[in-house]
Amino acid sequence: MTEHVTLRGKELDRLQIMTRIAERRLTQRHAGKLLGMTERHVRRLYRAFKARGAAGLVSAQRGQPSHRRLPAETQRRALELIRERYADFGPTLAREKLTEAHDLVLSVETVRGWMIAAGLWLPRAQRTRRSYPPRERRPCLGELVQIDGCEHAWFEDRGPVCTLLVYVDDATSRLMELRFADSESTFDYFAATRSYLERHGKPVAFYSDRLSVFHVATCDQASGGRGLSQFGRAMTDLNIDIICANSPQAKGRVERAHLALQDRLVKELRLRGISDMETGQAYLPEFREDYNRRFARAASHPYDAHRPVPDLTCLDTIFTLQEDRHVSKNLTLAHQRILYVLEDTVENRRLRGHDVTVHEHEDGRITIRHARRTLGHRAHPKDDARVTQGAIIEHKRLAAALALIAAHQRERDSARLANPTLTLRTKKRIRTLAARTALAHPPG
Repeated sequence: MTEHVTLRGKELDRLQIMTRIAERRLTQRHAGKLLGMTERHVRRLYRAFKARGAAGLVSAQRGQPSHRRLPAETQRRALELIRERYADFGPTLAREKLTEAHDLVLSVETVRGWMIAAGLWLPRAQRTRRSYPPRERRPCLGELVQIDGCEHAWFEDRGPVCTLLVYVDDATSRLMELRFADSESTFDYFAATRSYLERHGKPVAFYSDRLSVFHVATCDQASGGRGLSQFGRAMTDLNIDIICANSPQAKGRVERAHLALQDRLVKELRLRGISDMETGQAYLPEFREDYNRRFARAASHPYDAHRPVPDLTCLDTIFTLQEDRHVSKNLTLAHQRILYVLEDTVENRRLRGHDVTVHEHEDGRITIRHARRTLGHRAHPKDDARVTQGAIIEHKRLAAALALIAAHQRERDSARLANPTLTLRTKKRIRTLAARTALAHPPG
């Protein structure tokens, strides 16, 4: 009885040759030349074919383990390490860690095959695929830099959920800047962009999403009425264009970088025991260099489109929140419900009826400028029904009075923190100041 087998590749050619020999249409010597084997080998194959049919042409090694396979103990140890420490790693990253940390020199495909067989990795062919129209990369480094923020549990359960600001060059896929932040705020993007400019220079354009930091829906909501956000105004001052994408897929370089970072960066932070933003920020340059060494590609054109920043000191002024205010006849102006009084000088008197620019710094400081000149000013004090300013206190009651003042200030800070309109940056500054006051005047 003839066995039922499935022939593959060369076995099909051998079946055709053996059939022609059996029909006496081909000699064994000529068959050896066609198959590239000796006549003696042809005779052995023909005897097996006459005895077992097509099954006699199948190699006895089919389905058997390779003689060059790695020891079972090596496979067991590698899978044990992956399950214990790298269960959510991909084959490429898992192989790197096995080689670097455990002296297991394996190929990526070997680790991939083991992980698939053990159910630790799903092959790409079995995943749901999506397709989007391709867009060619820009030819030069620094011509287009994609920027975006990704809120994620970067420190897993060891630290708070925070945002990573990511700058990716479109031509090379290089990570140009990484920065941990509490949120995607204007000041956080100011800090990340300043670091970028100091390291690389000015790119031609930034490519972002339509976050309110970059995009203003209506001109009425724009600062200064020019249809620009504060970040857009700063980029205009620096002669850098900012372009907003219509969809996440349009800025696919940075979106795919998020996926790689959520995999690799999270695991690297875990392996190093990093659990806070400050320590994580110190590690990011090392991670960025390693990532670029592995995954960055060369630009199609060697020209670097970055331009130098003529004066880095001007960034202190540019990276502030700026609003124009009108100076009254009394040399006063209002900003965020606070009345500011300019110094009564000859130069300042000439500004009556003119507009000046109020700069709010990240630490809450306010400076007022006009024509590149900083104007001296003071904030007009507000009335407070709970505190009598300038009260006379006896020396022996000074400590008790300061404790009472500190308690009142904590109550006011708590009331301000409950205000839902305050930004995260303002709340963080209030908590920092409150903590310093509590150290000097602990409650109770």
